[in-house]
Amino acid sequence: MKVEGFIASLKNAETIGELFKILQGKGAPVVELDGQRFLIVVEGDFEGRRFWTEINGEKANLALGDAMLNSSSFPFQCKRPYTGGNVIFVNFDDIEVERFLVAYRDPDYGVFYPVEGGEAKEITKEEYERLLPEMPEFKIKSMSEEQMETMGAFFG
Repeated sequence: MKVEGFIASLKNAETIGELFKILQGKGAPVVELDGQRFLIVVEGDFEGRRFWTEINGEKANLALGDAMLNSSSFPFQCKRPYTGGNVIFVNFDDIEVERFLVAYRDPDYGVFYPVEGGEAKEITKEEYERLLPEMPEFKIKSMSEEQMETMGAFFG
């Protein structure tokens, strides 16, 4: 599957639950696109109702830190007005741990996955909460000092 096709499929969601099911149907949280594997992170809102991705119980943007700068982010719109967000493709090869938890959440609902050895399966919220304390610290390769200096020079 191509990245463009993956992003285009998200526009069919009319609810947050449908968005999470589309992601799941495409293989998320770990998806192979254009021959590369990615951890899929989404964030945004449906008519003012926020949704986000958690990694080991922490919002993904905090868990990923400056590694977010190495990731590809694409905006998407859904069928209903004022709905959409960003899908972020994190290169799976940059993840330095074998086990972690991923949750796609909104204030009342969630879909939960343990990821081990690059494979994920859906679990219940109770299983997710029970596994949280057992997870190793989530680590991802960040930008090298040289990359940071280059970006600093670029942005002034």
